[in-house]
Amino acid sequence: MDKPSAPSCERNRDPILGALREHFADRHKVLEIGSGTGQHAVHFAAAMPQWQWQCTDRTENLPGIRQWLDEAALPNTPPPLALDVNDAWPAGTYDAVFSANTLHIMSWDEVEMLFAHLAKITAAGAKLAIYGPFNYGGRYTSESNAAFDEWLQARGVHMRIRDAEAVDTLAEIVGFDLIDDIAMPANNRLRIWQRTR
Repeated sequence: MDKPSAPSCERNRDPILGALREHFADRHKVLEIGSGTGQHAVHFAAAMPQWQWQCTDRTENLPGIRQWLDEAALPNTPPPLALDVNDAWPAGTYDAVFSANTLHIMSWDEVEMLFAHLAKITAAGAKLAIYGPFNYGGRYTSESNAAFDEWLQARGVHMRIRDAEAVDTLAEIVGFDLIDDIAMPANNRLRIWQRTR
């Protein structure tokens, strides 16, 4: 198979990395939920060798991720693990969790399932970083996000841009408090929570 490639990863990887350098500076074990192609993992793990970056995704996406990891041959990227938020999660405890462009692809039930599992796989004080588009107060932040949401719902009725406040509520339920909300290119955000209880 051809190695998968997402142009958006090439465009957003450096702004995301800049924010993660600050918020994950003292982190060691990072779980990435929904690694997609694996491009983010390779870029971030190469830049920050102190992070052990654990890729995960649905089984059908793992071969493409392996291609990126095998080509990079980094010592801090173990083999990717299968993770479907509806099924069993990999064992282990992480002090950081990262996910990009996943919440609007999942159904809301799956978003709830993702957050429900966080307390089981994170250490005290763990940080959570989620990248992607968000609505605020039930409103789109740009015309391009409104158009994107329309495109998503045409692909699947379960897909849509999530309301930041609703996601914050899910985080609070499992003991994570919002500590930063960073503007990113293309009307996206990188939102950071920390486990406080």
